[in-house]
Amino acid sequence: MEKIKVGVLGATGMVGQRYVKLLENHPWFEVTYVAASPRSAGKLYKDAVSSRWLIGENIPAGAAHLTVEDANSPGRALGKCAFVFSALEMDKDAIKALEAAYAAEGIPVVSNASANRWTEDVPMLVPEINSSHLDVIEAQKKHHGWSKGFIAVKPNCSLQTYMMPLHALVSAGYPVKRMIVTTLQAVSGAGYPGVPSFDMIDNIVPYIGGEEEKTEKECLKILGSVKDGKIENAALPLVSSTCTRVAVVDGHTACVSLEFDLPEDKKPSLAEIENIWTAYRSVPQELNLPSAPEHPIVVRHEENRPQPRRDRETEKGMACVIGRLRKCAVFDVKFVALSHNTKRGAALGGILNAELLKAKGFFDSL
Repeated sequence: MEKIKVGVLGATGMVGQRYVKLLENHPWFEVTYVAASPRSAGKLYKDAVSSRWLIGENIPAGAAHLTVEDANSPGRALGKCAFVFSALEMDKDAIKALEAAYAAEGIPVVSNASANRWTEDVPMLVPEINSSHLDVIEAQKKHHGWSKGFIAVKPNCSLQTYMMPLHALVSAGYPVKRMIVTTLQAVSGAGYPGVPSFDMIDNIVPYIGGEEEKTEKECLKILGSVKDGKIENAALPLVSSTCTRVAVVDGHTACVSLEFDLPEDKKPSLAEIENIWTAYRSVPQELNLPSAPEHPIVVRHEENRPQPRRDRETEKGMACVIGRLRKCAVFDVKFVALSHNTKRGAALGGILNAELLKAKGFFDSL
């Protein structure tokens, strides 16, 4: 199969580098275009990142000798790639405008950025949960007058710790009314150079700007439905979150307590919950997408798991690993969940979104 040529916007940043690395031997996609800020434009990619390459030992050979283009000039990508991954690090309004400019040029945008997450006709995808939201893309294209271009985004990385377990329960007929979530988020989530070492060593930072709002609200769009060319949010669950930064390199952990929106005699037992999670499969597994985990949810029974260092690479870093499932004295049940924030929560999650779009035919006309 001939590979689809793809570009990476923000290719010199931490998330952009991870896209370049993860796409190195991808069976469907090949990086043929890299773009970044004007200060990197005109340089070979290997020279632009030589002093700040963070992802593995070597810069992928296929990208090393590509010339970095100015990401602010969408027309430069025409003929060089079919679609782009957006890992832009700019003002949100600037990102929103620039992603729209690429789409207007006929270049679909698979975005890691948050700028378009609340645009009502832009799907915010977790492929196991809301692949049906791809139905809004035709309305999006019609609204903007785009013939081939469109925008699809992924959610905030902290949500990946609990969204699939939540969706599995809801899909099994056990709606959730309320949740309290406390996250312990890795320093890589802050990008590079991120949080100063003096602030993190021997310390926990109990605040991450904007993170709690994202954790509480984005799940409602993901669980929502497409109606009249827009995505309508779900009404439940209500989520109260506290987001903290901890001295872990990769892997976001969440301590979750939840209450079912059901009479007492209709609520699932712990054994039923575990069976639902263990059996959970969805569209990416049915389509056998290259980056999809065989087991999206992995349940562990050790009293001290999951742990970031031990469990973040489970299923290629794409699984949600759950442990300590038990009764809750305030709500119904509580558990600890872990996801890899820079794989499932960032670049590899974006690649899975692109694989879903390809499998569903959204790149056929490019």
